[in-house]
Amino acid sequence: MNNVLQWTHYTVTTGLYITREIITILLNGSIDNQKWYVYGKKADFNSLGAKYGISPVIARIMINRGIPEDGFDLFLNGTLNDIHDGRLMNDMELAADIIAGAIDEGKKIRVVGDYDIDGVCSTYILVSALKKLGADVSYAIPDRIKDGYGINTAIIKEAQFEGVDLIITCDNGISAHEACELAMQYGMNVVITDHHEVPEQLPGADAIVDPKQPGDPYPFTDICGAMVAFKLVKVLYENAGIPMEEWKRLLEFAAIATVGDVMPLRDENRIIVKEGLEKLKTTDNIGLNALKDACLLPPGGINAYAIGFILGPCINAGGRLETADIAMELFMADDEKKAEELADHLKELNDERKLLTEEYADMAVRQVEDRFPEDDVKVVYLPDCHESIAGIIAGRIKEYYNHPAIVFTNSGPGLIKGSARSIEKYNMYEKLSEVSELFDKFGGHKLAAGISMKLDNLDILRERLNKESGLTEDDFVRKVWIDVPLPLEYATVDLFEQLERLEPFGQGNEKPVFAQKNVTVLSARTVLNYRNFVKFKLRDAAYFNADGIQFGDSDEILSALAKRDRIDILYYPKLNLFNGRRSIDIQIKTWK
Repeated sequence: MNNVLQWTHYTVTTGLYITREIITILLNGSIDNQKWYVYGKKADFNSLGAKYGISPVIARIMINRGIPEDGFDLFLNGTLNDIHDGRLMNDMELAADIIAGAIDEGKKIRVVGDYDIDGVCSTYILVSALKKLGADVSYAIPDRIKDGYGINTAIIKEAQFEGVDLIITCDNGISAHEACELAMQYGMNVVITDHHEVPEQLPGADAIVDPKQPGDPYPFTDICGAMVAFKLVKVLYENAGIPMEEWKRLLEFAAIATVGDVMPLRDENRIIVKEGLEKLKTTDNIGLNALKDACLLPPGGINAYAIGFILGPCINAGGRLETADIAMELFMADDEKKAEELADHLKELNDERKLLTEEYADMAVRQVEDRFPEDDVKVVYLPDCHESIAGIIAGRIKEYYNHPAIVFTNSGPGLIKGSARSIEKYNMYEKLSEVSELFDKFGGHKLAAGISMKLDNLDILRERLNKESGLTEDDFVRKVWIDVPLPLEYATVDLFEQLERLEPFGQGNEKPVFAQKNVTVLSARTVLNYRNFVKFKLRDAAYFNADGIQFGDSDEILSALAKRDRIDILYYPKLNLFNGRRSIDIQIKTWK
């Protein structure tokens, strides 16, 4: 339920001090099988606020997000000068030397990326930089359906046929043993740049740059593939004497990939995204500007949400339904008309993807409800579903039920492929490992996995996963964490402006959640001509009045409100500018 409460007036306060200890459950139970909890982390919030010129509320939120006290300055004021030196990564300088040598000798270089947003941005960063350095460079991006993830022997054979001397991977390659072995047999050099987990045995490459390698001294490992490529380009440019302004021209692509690949917005990731978003507003990349226009994004609408839910899905749509080459061609475009056509096509593909997702997500829910509503692990079979959206649908099912989910599709006669998504209490990789004899191939981690298997094993898999799930009813209860119980009267313009210093919000730096108990509902009615809007008047405990608008099913809302005159709400303040007047809207996350 998408709830929004709009203020008609506001007050301004000059200070807010929260001193009482909040270490217990604030509210027990809620709609949608939720329990609300308040963070109980302790610190001297008043002193921290005074030291860094922020409200104690902001200091509390930062502590809640796990920001150490000695990390406050970097979080609030970090710049590109504060990001880590890429030369600290194992083999970084070796990789740069190999690439520079190949350029000097006029050798053919091929960049091999991946079909998702991180892979495409990584590929663009490397290809455009190598062209700047005068390289004879081309690229290859695997086909999601035909090739699957990462570099493979077919790509190596094609490169050998075309006389390629050096292969550079990005966002893949750390497990490409067979492909690397073949490349070496052909006499090619291979440089791997990746960010994924490292296998026990490394592939045979000339240089491997991946911060997750054991013993790698790089201080922050949670970066995406495009960030590894971005760091490599910086070293290449520094060695070649190219001004750093040219390196910064690629900043927005590192930011897009960081958000799109759901990296935690901490440490240098936060700096890259924060500064990259500003760069994206005025980018000189013709393709990005065309995509912003196709998505109707004004400069003020460029934020982490826009990347994660508007631009990013369009970039991914090419690799899902056709080819990721569309996005690469868009980024490389030097003609506005061509860029406009490519951007419109990606937007159309994403619209198609959204329709397909809604259609098959509805089918998945009906299948669960009709056949196995009591299952702990929701295993769904959608034979006609496009395999590229199976992971999205598994995520939808996981969110809808707060249960682990696996969605299978057809992948050939008698064969199926599955995408799995899980909840915190269920280690998907470990549980699948327990039944691995059922699979032709599988891989993944705690919260997500991919599976290939025979159709005949589907019912056996469903039965065994549910029999041995180890889950309890408490594991399915959603935990909602509240940053600060805050009376509505304190949600002021001043507080909102301080909250802006915490942006960009996203993975690892979620938008704060405030709570207010016992808000009185004075009246509620349906808005004329808009049956999905309910307008109502609220009063908080301090007799601060507000007019509100509730978005959702009006009958459901009115029925729920009629049962009681007080509700508890979770909310976030938002600035409202109308006729030059600054006021605060309150966006309601949920209520009960």
